[in-house]
Amino acid sequence: MSTDALQQHYKVVIIGSGPAGLTAAIYASRANLQPLVIEGVQPGGQLMTTTDIENFPGFAQGVSGPKMMDEFRAQAKRFGAKMIYGEVTGVALSQTPFEVQIDAEKKVFADVLIVASGASAQYLGLASEEKYKGLGVSACATCDGFFFQGKEVFVVGGGDSAFEEAIFLTKFATKVTLIHRRSQFRASQIMVNRAESNEKITFLLDSVIEEVIGNGSHVTGVRVKNVIDGNESNMKCDGIFIAIGHTPNTKIFEGKLNLDSKGYIITNAKSTATSIPGVFACGDVQDNVYRQAVTAAGTGCMAAIDAERYLENLK
Repeated sequence: MSTDALQQHYKVVIIGSGPAGLTAAIYASRANLQPLVIEGVQPGGQLMTTTDIENFPGFAQGVSGPKMMDEFRAQAKRFGAKMIYGEVTGVALSQTPFEVQIDAEKKVFADVLIVASGASAQYLGLASEEKYKGLGVSACATCDGFFFQGKEVFVVGGGDSAFEEAIFLTKFATKVTLIHRRSQFRASQIMVNRAESNEKITFLLDSVIEEVIGNGSHVTGVRVKNVIDGNESNMKCDGIFIAIGHTPNTKIFEGKLNLDSKGYIITNAKSTATSIPGVFACGDVQDNVYRQAVTAAGTGCMAAIDAERYLENLK
């Protein structure tokens, strides 16, 4: 990963290099704002673990996540965006220019800050799960459900998101098993009723996945443990969808920007503006509803346009 030389002051600094951050970089660069993109610990964001993307316009034959993000990055750099690999470890937003700390030893200042640091899907924490991410293990049914036509899948979770994922997956899969560690669900009763009335959905309660089983190239099953009696069994499946929540990457903004109860950055209606003038947020860091690459890119465009107009008004 190449790293551009740092200067001390930038008109626009963008935190994050997923679809939102890099789209913001493309638009800001074309507006001659010469943005700096701080790529984060996972350049390219969550799409770097996605093997096939078939729902992003412009890629008729589909594209891998890493390939698409390489295209985004090259396009942003073509128009003059600067990239640096590193993690933002602190920000000072009480006055302008804003101060941005990168890792332990670097610091830059920005007239405008665009936050596109995304959200991280919560996983089970199994080594076998990590091995098969993108090879049958997913955290997004909307993104990957199409690949499981005529197959059997598991959905892990007990909230509304898990039920939404399970119901959505019945469009493709022949059987959806919703596994939950408790006997009671957090999901709303209307979602539970919909799932219970769907003949493709079965429930496996008081149970957890202990191991993801595969043949090296894709998932073939799971080892399940009953938390009441401790019994374990192997069950066949072709995919596993983890729906136990997302965590927005906003820890460094706590007490500095207005966040909702789940930690997502609150933006003004029909805008990407935050509670601090000159700070804008886009992508999954402020969107806990859609969480799609195309919607993230759209808000990245909005953030760059909002930033450009803000700087024009300052003049």
